[in-house]
Order: sequence, then C-alpha cells, then structure tokens
Amino acid sequence: MATAAMPRQGDLALLDDPIAKELLVSQIPARLAYTWKDGMPRVVPIAFHWTGEEIVVAGPPKAPKMAILHDGDHVALTIDTNTFPFHVLMVRGTVKVDVVDGVPTEYTEACKRYLGPEMGVGWSAQMGGMFPKFGKISIKPEWVGIIDFETRFPSEMAKQMA
Repeated sequence: MATAAMPRQGDLALLDDPIAKELLVSQIPARLAYTWKDGMPRVVPIAFHWTGEEIVVAGPPKAPKMAILHDGDHVALTIDTNTFPFHVLMVRGTVKVDVVDGVPTEYTEACKRYLGPEMGVGWSAQMGGMFPKFGKISIKPEWVGIIDFETRFPSEMAKQMA
C-alpha cells in the first residue's frame, strides 16, 4: 500500500498537519510582519485566533498596523516554539481590514486562550470599555510552511542532508 506524499512547503494542506494544528491553538503569540509606510519591514508580536479558514488579529482601531494595512495587502506571520526541536509555522497571505462596532468574537476567543476563560473575558470586556470600535485584520493563508527539525528542516540544511 502506497503512503500519501507529505505536502510540500507552500501547500495550504499543511494547515492540517499536526504541528500546524498544535501551533494554531497554542498560547504562543504570532509574529506579524508587514511593510511600514517608509518601505521598511516591521514585525510585531500579537495574539491571534484561527477560525479554520483565516487568522484573525484585532486591537484598537488607531493602532499603527490599522493605519498602514489595507484590503489585499500581503503579510507574513510565524508562530514558533522556544525549545528544541523547534516547531515553526510560517504563513503568507492577504489581509482584509475592518473596523467593527464592539469587541470582535475572535479577539475574545484569543484572550480566553491566552489568559484562561475568566481572565480572557475580563480583559476583552475591559478593552471593549476603552475602545467602542475595534480594528480587525483577517489573514487569508496563501502559502504555508512548517519546520519541525525532525522531518522538515530549513531549506539549506535539507539540501545538505539529502
């Protein structure tokens, strides 16, 4: 019986890989990379929520990322562990940017995952009291990569191991 081939780097099927699933529900902040108005790259750590189709980040509507990102812009995002063997999920995608009334459900869900149910709801409510509107950035994955230092290695390491 033939075994199914492992999805290649870039394949959206990698979102179904156990490592991707582990990282998408972890308490590890994502690192969101985008281009600032001066053309230089910027990376920010940020809480996120995986909907099963999009990675959603949210915050104050006048946050710097809300001022610079527009529908259709390309971003990169990584979620990675701190202990060896390192697990790394890399995502490149396109954003949809909205300003919504109240706290987005995805923000509350992220808060509950990071802080626990009670503290997460409390934090979300506190932020809702400070910001009657929220910025919401939905990232639609277009390219996905995984490095696990067990079966998938950075490209140059993998070339030397072949």
